[in-house]
Amino acid sequence: MGETELIALYWTVSGPVQVHTGREWSLFDWRDRCANAARVGFTGLGLWHADVSHQLETRSLKEMKSIFDDAGLRYLEVEFLADFWVPAGEPAREESDRLRRQLWETAEAFGESAHHIKVGNIPQTPCELDRLIEEYGALCDDAAQHTGAKVAYEIIPFDPNVRTLEDGLRLVREADRPNGGLGIDTWHMGKLRIAPEKLAQLRAGDLAWVELSDGPVEFMDDPIDEVINHRELPGEGEFDIPGYIEALSQAGYPGPWGVEVLSEELRNLPIEEEFDRAYETTVAQFRAGVA
Repeated sequence: MGETELIALYWTVSGPVQVHTGREWSLFDWRDRCANAARVGFTGLGLWHADVSHQLETRSLKEMKSIFDDAGLRYLEVEFLADFWVPAGEPAREESDRLRRQLWETAEAFGESAHHIKVGNIPQTPCELDRLIEEYGALCDDAAQHTGAKVAYEIIPFDPNVRTLEDGLRLVREADRPNGGLGIDTWHMGKLRIAPEKLAQLRAGDLAWVELSDGPVEFMDDPIDEVINHRELPGEGEFDIPGYIEALSQAGYPGPWGVEVLSEELRNLPIEEEFDRAYETTVAQFRAGVA
């Protein structure tokens, strides 16, 4: 499979934040995150919009990019945008447009290092699929005016608009934008009972991004609490992570691969342990696949 390039995504290595409920910016300085990523072997990092806003209080995007480059990192994920399909003039759309500008500016500042911008429907805002396809196409066109980063629409179980692989494929194929594609998270695939062999049938052009996370097949009693606090590192749950890697590679996905583990236990570890655990468990899944 060649060199395995892994990105440590924001929630995996953010430290003790309050996901979607309070302070979402990291207490770990950006310089320390970049240094630890490089130390263990990651080739990139993720940024969540609230963390970018906090960092911009004390340093510029240019300075953030310089720190990133000095650490030898190569790939950046920027997230998260929702509600871009809400009619213009509504408060949710105004906030979405504000975030859109920030995400475009962040990706633009990081140049070729900006691999993708992750979008989707965390707020569970309903929309007819035909309208969503139209708005997603327009979003991709807008992004292309600012950055070469892909616009990855993430399939998640709680999205009332795109909650099956078929819906996701219709979205990206009918929008048919060169900078579009699906964002595949193995945690969501496992929960939706979408088997690896089904993903092997995708076309390379369907895929903008892949991230790895593990967990139990059955939902916990509180699925929202589970999704933000109780995911597991690759190889420590019930999902066939090597199978997903093999299937998506077969479909033509070349990497890099993200590690997205929203775990309260992981977030409370010291920064060095967070990075060590995330890298060691994930790279072992690629070795398992080769074996």
